[in-house]
Amino acid sequence: MTNATITFDSRGLADLLDASSQEQLDALDFGVIGFDADTNVQRYNAAESQAAGLSPQRVIGEPLFTNVAPCLNNFMVAQRFEDAAVEASELDDTIDYVLTLRMRPIKVKLRLLASAAGTTRYVLVQRR
Repeated sequence: MTNATITFDSRGLADLLDASSQEQLDALDFGVIGFDADTNVQRYNAAESQAAGLSPQRVIGEPLFTNVAPCLNNFMVAQRFEDAAVEASELDDTIDYVLTLRMRPIKVKLRLLASAAGTTRYVLVQRR
C-alpha cells in the first residue's frame, strides 16, 4: 500500500503505521502518536506536531498520558489502552473527542489502535 492510500480510516492501519518510515508518517494528513507499553511516545508525525504546537524533540520519549497529553488520561482514551493490554486484545476504536490542553477546545476524531502482537500503540487525530 502506498502512502497516498493510507487514510485515517484504513483497515489494518496499525500494521501499516508500524511499517512506515518517519518520512511516510510525516506525509500523512492526520496526527500520529505512537507509544510503547510504558506509554512513552516513540513516533510522532509532522501533522500532529504542527497542530499541537509541540516539537518531536519535546515529545519523543515522554509519557503520553501524563507529560504530553494529559487531556487524554481518562476512561475514554488511556483506560481503553490499559484494558486492551490487560486482556491482550486488539483495540481499534474511533471516537469523537474534544482536545482541551494548550489550545482552545477543538473537536476531533480519535482512532485508538493497539494490536495484540504489536509493541507500538497509536492515537490518531483527525481534525475537522
